[in-house]
Amino acid sequence: MDTVSIILIILGAIIVYTVVSYFLQKRSVKPLTQDEFIAGYRKAQLVDVREPNEFEGGHILGSRNIPVSQIKMRMGEFRKDQPIYLYCQSGLRSGRAAQTLYKKGYRDIYHLKGGFRGWSGKVKKK
Repeated sequence: MDTVSIILIILGAIIVYTVVSYFLQKRSVKPLTQDEFIAGYRKAQLVDVREPNEFEGGHILGSRNIPVSQIKMRMGEFRKDQPIYLYCQSGLRSGRAAQTLYKKGYRDIYHLKGGFRGWSGKVKKK
């Protein structure tokens, strides 16, 4: 095999992975606008999936921090009888966290479209 063939195979694999991830994420999580998020997050489990240093720099009032890197280890902290509202900085990590939760049987999962970066509601800083 020459170098071009190897590069094309790798590029094809990346494209297939991206497409599959996109459709899995669409199935597992419902994106909400800020207004929709605000309307429901007080009756839900509000989780910031960013890393602790990002959380301490500012987070949505009332949220708890469970970084996406710890979701599998901290699965017992989620309740299946309440909706789960996730957010991260831009929406990417919360989508990954939602996929992980979906695989474990959680179905009522939402995330903030655009992430914390676009949030203009109440914020708490440490």
